[in-house]
Amino acid sequence: MVSLSLQDVSAAYGGRQVLGGISTPALQGGQLVALLGPNGSGKSTLFRRIFGLLRGAGQIRVEGATVPRPIAYMPQDNGARPVLTVYESILLARMQGRRLRVLPEDHAEVDRMLDLLNIAALRGQNVGDLSGGQRQMVGAAQALVQNPQILLMDEPTSALDLSRQIDLLALLRRLTREQGLLIVVAMHDLGHALRFSDAALVIGGGGLVACGPTPEVVTSRLLRDVFDVEARIEPCSKGVPQLIVEGRASHAASRAA
Repeated sequence: MVSLSLQDVSAAYGGRQVLGGISTPALQGGQLVALLGPNGSGKSTLFRRIFGLLRGAGQIRVEGATVPRPIAYMPQDNGARPVLTVYESILLARMQGRRLRVLPEDHAEVDRMLDLLNIAALRGQNVGDLSGGQRQMVGAAQALVQNPQILLMDEPTSALDLSRQIDLLALLRRLTREQGLLIVVAMHDLGHALRFSDAALVIGGGGLVACGPTPEVVTSRLLRDVFDVEARIEPCSKGVPQLIVEGRASHAASRAA
């Protein structure tokens, strides 16, 4: 099964290092991993470093891959050309890294993604005419249609309404189980992280704060120290951890005083 691990990874813009010393255990296929951290902590930067869009020291190790291009990346802005239709933009993503010879199975895979993400009704619309949430769903289709073994998704639910957020995250978790994918999702909603992710990777202050099983990582202490929030975590009736936010952390209030 595929795995991804980081060893003393850094990332820099120009000559300025913005992340450093990030080492993780092997993140295994079959898991949904939440990438967490405050605004500006470097979540997008880490994704760009893993995907090879930024330079830096350290080693990014992918093991167990069985395809030439095992990693796909869904950035916050999917970069789809606004003049293309939804169908064309997903098909173009499918053809990345290949000669532009479209085979019947490529069309079949695009159709499958449209149905899987429940966006078949958008197939003929221009990407430029879509809402932000619709564009995000198209971006998810563009990433998944590449059939990666590791998928990096940068805040894929930020423009979605609550029901769509839950549907997409539930689908992603199901795909990890059924296909052995490793999906790493940057997210702000810690409640979603507790509900849907198997592991959490937290960055802040330019480096790694914690990495491990989500219930062990997302604790009241982490919320206080990293996110300046006083909260407690309690199991609900179905055993899913529930985040109860009580207010700003006391040390944050003392700094403001």
